[in-house]
Amino acid sequence: MEKFRTVLDFCLSHQKVLGYSAVSLLTAGSERLFSAVAFQCPCNSWNMLYGSVFLLVPALILFLLGYLLNVRTWRLFTGCCASGKWSCWRFFRVLWLVTVSAAVAPLTWIAVALLGANLYECAASGSSLLQRHLCQGRGTQCHERVARIPCGGTLPQEAQTSVNLRAQSQVLGWILIASIMALVLAVTCINRCRSPVSFLQLRFWKIYLEKEREVFERKAKEHATKLAERNLKCFFESTEPEPFQTPSNKDWQQISSLYAFNTKGQYYSMIHKYISSNRGTSIRSTEEDVFSPALGFVDGTDFNETGTL
Repeated sequence: MEKFRTVLDFCLSHQKVLGYSAVSLLTAGSERLFSAVAFQCPCNSWNMLYGSVFLLVPALILFLLGYLLNVRTWRLFTGCCASGKWSCWRFFRVLWLVTVSAAVAPLTWIAVALLGANLYECAASGSSLLQRHLCQGRGTQCHERVARIPCGGTLPQEAQTSVNLRAQSQVLGWILIASIMALVLAVTCINRCRSPVSFLQLRFWKIYLEKEREVFERKAKEHATKLAERNLKCFFESTEPEPFQTPSNKDWQQISSLYAFNTKGQYYSMIHKYISSNRGTSIRSTEEDVFSPALGFVDGTDFNETGTL
C-alpha cells in the first residue's frame, strides 16, 4: 500500500508531464499504425498532394481535437460573447496557452511521420521543383521516374547522388524534435522564473485544486440530487415547493471566470476568491490582476466538463 501511495503521489505531482507524454506516445503509435495500414503512395502526379494530405491533415485534426478536449477552452469561450466583459489582450494570452497545449499531438504526429520518411518521400517526389532540379534536359520520362522513387523506382545514374529523400526527412524530423524540446525547456524556465509564488506553494496549490475538484463533484451531485427530489416530489404530489437555496446565475458566472493572480489576496481558485469576498460584488479580473503562465493549471482544473461536450 505504501508503494502504491508513493506511485500515486508521483503521478499527481507530475500529471502534466505524464499527460503530455501519454498523448505523444499514443499519437506516435497511431501514426505508425496509420502509415502501415492506410498509406499507399500512388507514385504518379498525385504524390505531392497525397503525401501532404497524409502528413498535415491528421495533424490539423489532432490540433482541433486538442482545442475541443481542453477544459480551459470552454472556460474561456462559454458566455464571453453574451457578457462582453473580457479584455482582448487577456483573452488572447489565455488562448495562446490553450494553443500550446493543443499543439503537442500534431507536432508529435509530424515529427514521427518525418522520422518514418514514407510520407515526406512521397510528397517530395511529386514536387515540380525537385523534378526540374533532377531532370534538367532529360524530358518528361525522367519526371515520371522521380515520382516512382517511393515505389522502388530508380533515377538516371548522374542524378542518383544528388537526392536522398528518406535521409532528408529523418534529418528534418530530428531537427523538429530538438527544436520543440529546446523551446519547451526555454518557455518552462521563463514561466517558472516569472512565477509569483514559490515552488512549494505551487505544489500545495495543485494539491488544493485536486481536493477542491473532488469535493465539488461530490457536493454538486448531492445538491443536484436534493433539488431533483424536491422538484419531483412536488410534481407527483401536486404540492408547493419548499424554499431551496441554490447558487444564482450570477454566482455561477463569478466562479466560472478566468483566474488571475493578485498580490492583495491569496486565493487558490475562483471559488476560494468568491467565498472570501463580498458576494454582492464582482470578483472578475481587474487591471491589477496578473495572468501568469505558471498558474495556467488553475483554469485547467477539470470539473468533468469534457464528459458533457
